[in-house]
Amino acid sequence: MIWGVLQFPGSCDERDAVRACGLLGEARLIWHEQRNLGGADAIVVPGGFSYGDYLRAGAIARFSPAMESVAEFAAGGGPVLGICNGFQVLCEAGLLPGALLLNEELRFVNRQVELIGADGERLSIPVKHGEGRFWAPDDVLDEIEANGQIAYRYAPGHNPNGSARDIAGVRNEAGNVLGLMPHPEHAVDPLTGSTDGLRIFEELAGARA
Repeated sequence: MIWGVLQFPGSCDERDAVRACGLLGEARLIWHEQRNLGGADAIVVPGGFSYGDYLRAGAIARFSPAMESVAEFAAGGGPVLGICNGFQVLCEAGLLPGALLLNEELRFVNRQVELIGADGERLSIPVKHGEGRFWAPDDVLDEIEANGQIAYRYAPGHNPNGSARDIAGVRNEAGNVLGLMPHPEHAVDPLTGSTDGLRIFEELAGARA
């Protein structure tokens, strides 16, 4: 399996994403100005501070040429994972519902949190963000709840940012695009205290199979 990991000016977690993806196949960096995704079977839009988070997080990166190709790839059913800033980019691009706002306490958070998947699976994965509070109008929240688009929630007592309904990750209606605020690429090695993040990459790989 070939993984493509986007790289924007200001990205800081793309190398970690490449390493994580490399545990499950071949992983390649894709510069944001490239329209050719290089035959990738799955795309990761990584964390960081694309374009320095000017305007607002993800607002400039969503116009990168590579994102046009990612939108086409996703429309064709290709699996896409947006992590932290990548989640923000996918929301800005209209590939996922909702928006990511400043944390409720207006502070950057960096800690290990517990997540609960839609299947009830519990994962331990770190977060590190200042604009991670998921928000959408109540009618949209009701809709994504009804459609089963909430992929991950923060476990009780673990919501670090005030996200609506404890939402940590959402999918598009088709289920092939996932945005996640915690960083699974930092939870793939026992030395970091958890390998739970690898399950998210394995799930994405399975979506392509």
